[in-house]
Amino acid sequence: MGSVMRDSVRRRAACVGVAVALLAVGAVGCSQGDKDAKGGTGRPQAQSPAMEPAAAVAKAAKNTEDITSLRYRMSGRVPDEGKVSGEAAMSLKPLAISMKMASGKAGEDPVEIRLVDKAMYINGGDDSAEEMDGKSWIKFDMSAAGADDALDPDQLGAGQADQNPATESTFLTGSKDVKKVGTETVDGVRTTHYKGTVSVADLKADLKGEGKGVREQREKSLKQYEDMGVDSIAMDMWIDGDQHTKQFRMRGDADKGPLDMTVTFLDLNEPVTIKAPPAKDTVDLAEMMKELDEA
Repeated sequence: MGSVMRDSVRRRAACVGVAVALLAVGAVGCSQGDKDAKGGTGRPQAQSPAMEPAAAVAKAAKNTEDITSLRYRMSGRVPDEGKVSGEAAMSLKPLAISMKMASGKAGEDPVEIRLVDKAMYINGGDDSAEEMDGKSWIKFDMSAAGADDALDPDQLGAGQADQNPATESTFLTGSKDVKKVGTETVDGVRTTHYKGTVSVADLKADLKGEGKGVREQREKSLKQYEDMGVDSIAMDMWIDGDQHTKQFRMRGDADKGPLDMTVTFLDLNEPVTIKAPPAKDTVDLAEMMKELDEA
């Protein structure tokens, strides 16, 4: 039973970890201008005066600095997992995440994750509840990450969860072939579509002139792609009339399959409250693994 439970937890947590990383990658370039996408008038926005593609992308990247919270949905394909889709809410100050994600695999239950107060909670589904006296939530204390080799923090998403979602927003500014595709409407918002390609190696080389704090954050983000075996990223950005990103897409060829994710922003800087699951429905993963090993 212990081996089955351990494998089940690892598999579901690994899927969550990928989603955390990719959602963070997508969470770039929102601002107050996105409110019309949900809960606003729904009217298409007027376009600002034309800008050169590189300048428009740089402006949208600059406008990420005021992000404190956001909600978004995602869909696409990730290496080794196949099709995924989900919605998430995130607060950056303090860091907290609530996410529900489903995969395209037959018989695979949707995954729900919450990150709050430096602890990650994973809904193990009905199968886990059967082995945990009816408790459906598994708690992983990120502050104790690495204390046990069986509890790999990267595998559980802890390696990505503390990253600032705006870190990747500057990546497209490093593209040497940014161009305007055209004007498109996304969720009722009129946008200008830009695209380009960026080399992971070039992005790393560009970090030499950055300050230590910025360089460390970006190096950590780039490592995600290196670990997946992605050398080049094709990026698309849909920017609204206020020069804020409304939608973002990233594609690349990884060692274990294609990466193709699209993130659409629903609202920004609206109150986000995320609470831990009730203690009566939660099992501490470290304690559970210790008991299983002793048994």
